[in-house]
Amino acid sequence: MAAQTMNKALGAEFKLGWKKLEPGEDQKVLNYAEDYKAFLDAGKTERLCAENAVKLAKEAGFRSIEQAIESGEIKSGDKIYAMHRNKTVMLFKIGEEPLEQGMAVVGAHMDCPRLDLKPMPLYEDSNIAYFKTHYYGGIKKYPWLTLPLALYGTVVKKDGTVVKITIGDAPDDPVFCISDLLPHLSQKLNQKKVSEAFEGEQLNPMIASRPLSGEEDGEAVKATVLKYLNEHYQMTEDDFASAEFEIVPAGKSRDIGFDRSMILAFGQDDRICSYAAVRAMLDASDTPQKTQCVILADKEEIGSYGNTGMQSRFFENTLAELVALQSDGSNSLLVRRCLSHSFCLSADVTAAYDPNFPSTHDMYNATFAGKGVAVNKYGGARGKSGGSDANPEFLGKLRKCFDEGGVTWQLGEMGKIDLGGGGTIAYMLAAYDMEVVDCGTPILSMHAPWEQSTKIDAYMTYKAYRTFFNYKW
Repeated sequence: MAAQTMNKALGAEFKLGWKKLEPGEDQKVLNYAEDYKAFLDAGKTERLCAENAVKLAKEAGFRSIEQAIESGEIKSGDKIYAMHRNKTVMLFKIGEEPLEQGMAVVGAHMDCPRLDLKPMPLYEDSNIAYFKTHYYGGIKKYPWLTLPLALYGTVVKKDGTVVKITIGDAPDDPVFCISDLLPHLSQKLNQKKVSEAFEGEQLNPMIASRPLSGEEDGEAVKATVLKYLNEHYQMTEDDFASAEFEIVPAGKSRDIGFDRSMILAFGQDDRICSYAAVRAMLDASDTPQKTQCVILADKEEIGSYGNTGMQSRFFENTLAELVALQSDGSNSLLVRRCLSHSFCLSADVTAAYDPNFPSTHDMYNATFAGKGVAVNKYGGARGKSGGSDANPEFLGKLRKCFDEGGVTWQLGEMGKIDLGGGGTIAYMLAAYDMEVVDCGTPILSMHAPWEQSTKIDAYMTYKAYRTFFNYKW
């Protein structure tokens, strides 16, 4: 056998997803992309993403965990959602097997890098009013300069009244902006490292410049902002103490390219996987063998801490409620058996190879835009530190699952060994003794204000999760 023939017969090759579509499937890719973009545009924050995920679930016949508890039982085919503190969502389709025999789990996160307002953010300097911010997650600071920005907030007053604020994304809304230093005066700045040239304390958007009549200089523009917030939202400066405000890029997601085959949008890490997980469950079999579960967690970008992050107990607490409904009472052993017998895809994005920065990847183990959903056997950084490492027994089954389901997938890792790396919620799910592997969409410009993905990879991520749910594990 000639060497070329031998390589073709026995070698591994990951092909472009567009070339592996079934007849007529290309239109499904385009339709899915439009639905995905609409989800992104309606969910600029994790709270809005949670609301929209629940909305989709309810439209598909899901009932709340509270309703299930009130009914006193669950049965095969039941569809249940749980909303946790307005930021985390879990979806379940109860399978034919009892829960103690495990679940098919897809776990993603809905938070993404952004700018949060500080507890007392409003100030005036040189006749311009600003908001002070504290960046959330790992960002490069300079891409946030001179962008049109939008403000999303939730204010809870002392009497419990909730006020929601959205400014910057409606067509006639004003936007906000962080200034940059002109190149004519940047000689000293240009000598600094990129990581040192822009400080977090400088990421303060301009929000007003017109003084309020009758107010003292130095506070008159700030008074203009306070007057606006009070007239439109009945808010005082004290209300910032019990508020949550996020600064995000203003504008809707857009198609990229003459062929419109790519997507430019904020928050694709990790909402591209979150949406795929939700859609996959909604479109998967309604009579699964194992219970299907989707986790959409918060706080992943800052270590999954807090009571809405994956390191809290919301997931196992919710699972315990379901086990109690199925087994006529609480049984912690059944919960542990369920977790230990489960199979899980940690649904998070990975870094696609970027030809503009060719030195960042080992080309034999890089993932590429356009070649489908990516499976990363392990995560972590510099020696796999802080990551999860999938077992070959699970990966063998997953290969069979994807290949039989017509999923275009690829294998790789996030960049060269000594350059860095990244973590996901995989190691936290693995702590439950589940079989877990990272499986998500390769994207470009991860953690930038505007990230890029291909429509074929977004679709194949959805197809992978749907196939995973339908597989007989």
